[in-house]
Amino acid sequence: MYFILIIAAFGLTIWAQFRVKGTFKKWAQVPAYSGMTGQQAARRMLDNNGLHHIPIEPVAGTLTDHYDPIHKVVRLSEPVYYERSISAISVACHECGHAIQHSVHYPFLVARSRMFPLVNFVSGIAPFLLIAGILMSQFNLIGLGIIFFSVVVAFQLITLPVEFNASNRARDIMVAEGFITNDEERGVAKVLNAAALTYVAAALLSLMELLRYISIFNSRD
Repeated sequence: MYFILIIAAFGLTIWAQFRVKGTFKKWAQVPAYSGMTGQQAARRMLDNNGLHHIPIEPVAGTLTDHYDPIHKVVRLSEPVYYERSISAISVACHECGHAIQHSVHYPFLVARSRMFPLVNFVSGIAPFLLIAGILMSQFNLIGLGIIFFSVVVAFQLITLPVEFNASNRARDIMVAEGFITNDEERGVAKVLNAAALTYVAAALLSLMELLRYISIFNSRD
């Protein structure tokens, strides 16, 4: 049963990745009525929220957009930074949503940031502990691997409200400030929801894997 669930979760992850790329590409061909580029929308959103000090930088690649909380900079992929599409301003404003979260100390973002160093450490060790424990039937190693892997899963689950909240902030501000019209809000929702689905799928896959390892651990009796 667990194997079937893992396969289903893996399938959802692959489908979500294709969907976000397809949705972004579709709405990247639809010009925003405001005529703003992603960079312009991001700059206005940051400035209107008192974040004049946060720079916006273009980066190579597609869907490489992110907010860097350490250096306090919004980085937008070139298709988002320069284009004037629904996709561009949607993604740009979403990343600015993270910058606003950072400025107001959004609790889930704070928790995620504090967990990040620990997750970096345990995520590299957990797979080796789990594999070694299973191969050598060392259930103490499996148990330790489960503890470490649980931290990774918790991090992914905490990421979900962070992403959804950033999208909600972006949509509210985009409508209120006139970045988009009411008719364009549907396209914005599709772009942001498709992106959020990738995080949901990844968290679900990790959760299914964790349950499988717990099942193996419990089989020691």
